[in-house]
Amino acid sequence: MAFENQQQASAYWRENIKLVLGLLAIWFAVSFGCGILLADWLNEFRFFGFKLGFWFAQQGAIYVFVVLIFVYARLSSRLDIKYNVQED
Repeated sequence: MAFENQQQASAYWRENIKLVLGLLAIWFAVSFGCGILLADWLNEFRFFGFKLGFWFAQQGAIYVFVVLIFVYARLSSRLDIKYNVQED
């Protein structure tokens, strides 16, 4: 991976860090928000026979994390193409 100049490298990493922080914020909102803060309210609903708050705390946050990994891979590839630093 070779950048044309330091300014391009800084812009690339700034966008990459913004992407990572955004995805981590989504994961935090789902795992902490749905699994802890909103668990009592979500437990009024059922999902595959389980209380929804319990499901988010035990499995939902993990599923969201796995989906976010694929989202990051896709968006990171687009970012690489944008800055012309993709691997051949």
